[in-house]
Amino acid sequence: MTTTEAAEAAGALQAHRPMLLGLAYRLLGSLHDAEDVLQETYLRWLGVDRSTVDEPRRYLSRVVTRLALDRLRARQAARETYVGTWLPEPVPTAPSPFGPLDRAELRDSLSTALLHVLERLTPPERAVYVLHTAFDLPYAEIAEILDRTPEDCRQLHHRATARVRQEQRRFTASRAERERLLDAFLAAARDGDLAALTDLVATDATAWNDGGGRARAARNPVTGADRIARFFAGIYGPGRQWTIRRVELNGEPAAVLTRADGGRYTLTLSAADGRITGVYVVGNPEKLPPAG
Repeated sequence: MTTTEAAEAAGALQAHRPMLLGLAYRLLGSLHDAEDVLQETYLRWLGVDRSTVDEPRRYLSRVVTRLALDRLRARQAARETYVGTWLPEPVPTAPSPFGPLDRAELRDSLSTALLHVLERLTPPERAVYVLHTAFDLPYAEIAEILDRTPEDCRQLHHRATARVRQEQRRFTASRAERERLLDAFLAAARDGDLAALTDLVATDATAWNDGGGRARAARNPVTGADRIARFFAGIYGPGRQWTIRRVELNGEPAAVLTRADGGRYTLTLSAADGRITGVYVVGNPEKLPPAG
């Protein structure tokens, strides 16, 4: 392959990189793994006869999806040895490495709450849900990507959507409402105000903490308004030395909390009906974005 041909191949991939990276990330919940998938896609792209490819975006989407599905299947066994709760890798999205998030479907499909729910789907269900819901691909095109029939893909999407909708009622709050609740939650936790914290949190809420065995974190989910209030007041309350920086992660309001000893955590939440329904804390240093 000549230098010119390699440059042309790289340019074609680069033109679609934000979309492809967003696709891989939504399928895997890991930016590190998504980057690896794109690198492998590039190597395969270099080896194909590109003169036979009429639609590079479609071809590359197929390769990315299939490679991501292979990783999802391989990861299921490894997940059994993960220490504590596994949460998606938080990604700064201001600006977004995944391209414009100008459609609600694109932004919402990045949320920590939804990605956490997608972990409960089978790899084919997750692929069909992401391709159809986030990227608006028709079932015929999805069928070509997955080597299934359009009717199979329609049924997979129906099952995936039914499972997602069971949980979606728990994260229906607007961005403005989540901003308000996040500010109030952080302030009440800092002040150790148990009454205020309990009032902010839904009675059936759950807090998930992902330390991966590499950072201090609760290994099991914390459930119920009272237990969540006591947990976060105990960690972030008076006498605890934390700095809090508000950021945007995964297209949603978030915070980076840093201890005096340098330990960092990201915090996002889901909400509905004026109450917090889920809190997602990631402290595994292998998943955290660079400090700054």
